[in-house]
Amino acid sequence: MNIKKLLSIHKFNLTSNSINDTLNKIIKFDKDFDLNILRKIISFIDLTSLEGNDTREKIKILCYKSITPLPEQKSIPSCAAVCVYPVFISFAKGFLKNSDVKLATVGTSFPSGQYQQSVKLFDVEESLKDGADEIDIVISRGEFLSGNYEYVYDEIKKVKNICTRYSNKQKNIKLKVILEVGELESLENIWKASIISMYAGADFIKTSTGKVKVNATPEAAFVMVKAIKDYYNKNKKRIGFKPAGGIRTAEDALKYYYIVKKILGEKWLSRDYFRIGASSLLDNILIYFKNK
Repeated sequence: MNIKKLLSIHKFNLTSNSINDTLNKIIKFDKDFDLNILRKIISFIDLTSLEGNDTREKIKILCYKSITPLPEQKSIPSCAAVCVYPVFISFAKGFLKNSDVKLATVGTSFPSGQYQQSVKLFDVEESLKDGADEIDIVISRGEFLSGNYEYVYDEIKKVKNICTRYSNKQKNIKLKVILEVGELESLENIWKASIISMYAGADFIKTSTGKVKVNATPEAAFVMVKAIKDYYNKNKKRIGFKPAGGIRTAEDALKYYYIVKKILGEKWLSRDYFRIGASSLLDNILIYFKNK
C-alpha cells in the first residue's frame, strides 16, 4: 500500500476552531435525559475491566452485569460486549455463552504496543484460539510518530488476516484498532492514523486505551468520525467508532452519541458500528432508571 498516496487522497482539512465551532452546535441535550437514548447507550457499552488486580470473581460479576444490567427492570438491554485481559477469555466465555454479549479482549502488547511483532501476533492468535469474538489492538505509536506508516499499516493488516482466518458463518471476528489519541501529538496525526487503520482492515477505530493521561476527547472523536465519513464516501464501507477512556457519566456518553448521530447519521447508531468502552459508565447511567 502506498501510504503517501493514500493520505493525499484523504486530505486533512480541519482546524481546531472549526472543530470546536461545530461541536458547540451539535453537542446539545437536556439534563432531563431521554431514557430511551440512555437504553441505547447501555446497548453500545463494551463493559471493561483491564486492571492488574482483576480476579475471576470480578470477571464473573462483570459478565453477569453485562447480560442483565438491572435485573428488576427487564426493559434495560444487555451491553454490547465484555472486554477483559486474554488470561480471562476461557473463563468469561462460559458465562456469556447463551447471551448476545460479545467477548472482547486486548492485544498487540496492550497498552504500550512496544513488543516484538512476532509476540504481538502470537498474542492475538492465542486469544482467538481461546474463543474471543473481538480483538482491540493498539497501534505502534512509536513507529507512527517516526513516520513509519507502512509498518503500522502492515502490522494491522497482519492482525486482520489472523482475525479473518478465525471468522466463519457463525462468528465474524471484529477488529478494533486503538489509536491512543492522547499520544499522537496532533489532530492531523489522529486523522492519518484513522485512515491508515481503516484501509489496513479495522472494523472499528477506537480512541484510547484508558491508560494514559489524555484519553477520549470530543475533538479527537470529531476528527475520527469525519475520517470514517470520508472513508465511507470513497469506499461505501461502514466502519465503526469506539470512544474509550474517561467516559464515566451520562453527559460524557451523550457527547459521543450526538457526535456520531450528527456526523455519521442514524445508521451508525447500533452496536454494529458504535461502541463505548467504559467501566463505571453503566452504574452511573443505571442510577437514572433506579430513580424512576
